[in-house]
Amino acid sequence: MSEIMLELRGLKTQFISKENTVTAVDGVSYHINKGEILGLVGESGCGKSVTALSIMQLFRDTTGKVTEGSVLFNGKNIIELSEKDMSKIRGREISMIFQEPLTSLNPVMKIGSQMAEVILKHEKCSINYAKDKALAMLEKVGIPRAEQVMNEYPHQLSGGMNQRVMIAMGMSLNPAVLIADEPTTALDVTIQAQILELMREINEEHGMSILLITHDLGVVAEMCSRVIVMYAGRIVEEASVYDLFRNPLHPYTSGLIKSIPVIGNGAERLESIPGNVPSLSNMPGGCKFAPRCGKASSKCELNEPPLFEMKKDDSMHKCRCWLYEKEGE
Repeated sequence: MSEIMLELRGLKTQFISKENTVTAVDGVSYHINKGEILGLVGESGCGKSVTALSIMQLFRDTTGKVTEGSVLFNGKNIIELSEKDMSKIRGREISMIFQEPLTSLNPVMKIGSQMAEVILKHEKCSINYAKDKALAMLEKVGIPRAEQVMNEYPHQLSGGMNQRVMIAMGMSLNPAVLIADEPTTALDVTIQAQILELMREINEEHGMSILLITHDLGVVAEMCSRVIVMYAGRIVEEASVYDLFRNPLHPYTSGLIKSIPVIGNGAERLESIPGNVPSLSNMPGGCKFAPRCGKASSKCELNEPPLFEMKKDDSMHKCRCWLYEKEGE
């Protein structure tokens, strides 16, 4: 049995205001094993990033709040921790790389100072030791002229360089779990490949668990062993990467895979999923994907299906679709 590093149980996150309450994450349950790279995919607005922010409890000064469920790390429900206790876990035990490095790095602090600050917060060490460790981490993530970069500001670096800084910062304390939220968005293909390779090396070298959040199924196929597909705040499919690409069960997953361009297949047009992700404040009844699904029946429009589990050999394939009611448990 694999050791579970992080587990979500029935997680519900809502944004509550005087006007209304919207549910961004609705009853999400999954786990990440030690040393595993788990992919979390779906269109923009499906709840991927909100799930990560819920794990890290980064809703301070917003209307967001985890209203149900738990997040277990080392057997402890970290949702119940105070801000003081949670701050000891962030960075040290669970670290996060954000989608936009320029909005996450302090624009008026030098790179070296920002990295040293993270190390000093969690380790009893001198400022010189912290700076030496920060320099070593910048070199480890492949940043050229690392000593000069230590004395530069974020705006002086390219997007790819800033993303490497974020990875170095996230890695500096060797956390047990690394959450990477769209770490290669808006980067050119060459830099994207370098950053993904770096994350794979980190995973293999340290046995670190990685939650890779992305909308790019190509990245998932290359990096992950298992994948979760989210839609409208819920998990609609979960399987090994091999099973998911070989035999996608949910119509939404099938649509995502068919929309990937394949070199040499001769197709003039890519297939697309009709319609848009529903508004959080105006969710359809029944199956949330039914209005966009070519296989929907009247039952789908009236009743939302549970997440059916289908076991094959040693692997488990889960799908939230009435088509698999007879096969599932």
